[in-house]
Amino acid sequence: MSEKIAVLGAGSWGSILANLLDENGNQVSLWSYNSKQVEELNTKHTNTHYIKDFTYSETLIAYVDLKEALTDATTILFVVPTKAVRDVASQVKTILAETHAKPALIHASKGIEQKTYKRVSEILAEEIPAENRSSITVLSGPSHAEDVAKRDITLITAASTDLDAAKHVQNLFMNHYFRVYTNSDVIGVEIAAALKNIIALGTGALRGLGYGDNAKAALMTRGLAEVSRLGGSFGANPQTFMGLAGVGDIIVTGTSSNSRNWRAGDQLGQGKSLNEVINNMGMVIEGVATTKAAYELAKQRGVDMPITEAIYQVLYEGKEIRQAISDLMQREGRSEF
Repeated sequence: MSEKIAVLGAGSWGSILANLLDENGNQVSLWSYNSKQVEELNTKHTNTHYIKDFTYSETLIAYVDLKEALTDATTILFVVPTKAVRDVASQVKTILAETHAKPALIHASKGIEQKTYKRVSEILAEEIPAENRSSITVLSGPSHAEDVAKRDITLITAASTDLDAAKHVQNLFMNHYFRVYTNSDVIGVEIAAALKNIIALGTGALRGLGYGDNAKAALMTRGLAEVSRLGGSFGANPQTFMGLAGVGDIIVTGTSSNSRNWRAGDQLGQGKSLNEVINNMGMVIEGVATTKAAYELAKQRGVDMPITEAIYQVLYEGKEIRQAISDLMQREGRSEF
């Protein structure tokens, strides 16, 4: 059945998900704060800053006015950077309170809020009270927007404590090239989604430094162990980290030039400063902020995360990357498990 869906955030992932939902027969409104981007989407049906050589559906309508985008929406999909989630959710709450609407909420943002260390679903739950929403579902997994735009085969997971809500999201997104599984482990899916960006920074840096496949495989595997440990400290299901949101997302993000975190790490490995990398990217690099949050969270909870700590030292303390790698390799030997 067709639904009215509001997608908030018109970056590469948000705009491609909006197009997919439109393609699946829904009435979709796409919101962006950038009026020039909205004009381009509505007149040329392109979004060239984020996705090159792609034409969006002519029935997908973009809005700069948030209230207009939300009008009659039965589902709201948040795909804004983590640092913007709380502010946008607060604005949404005000509009929903005025209209007495109670839509289903979905988010596809991957990160942890600075200072509060809150996951995105926790921020949404805090900002939008239960009387203004029917459910909250997380959408995550190995999925580059560029590949979905080409209708390449993509598998992801929809996680919610409400199985009916997860199935609703599954039904909204499923088609012949986009397959969605359900999961009840919201904590594990969100922690995996956020922290895989840290690992991608590391694998990108290894490439920039000239290291080969052995080093990348080692970092991805031991990085996954760290992600699992932190997730486990919150009660996450260990199986989640062996699934699409865990190892799946680490593989795709840690090996592809489509990943902005990988590209950022690659530049760092080539000797560019963090400020240079941020300026070159022109997009939010979630892994940079997430590294700080994860490092502080690990210290707070007493979780051993040496790779995360090493990347934190490189990003925030100016440690030389080769020295960070050397220090990791020369730690005292230990059992793998």
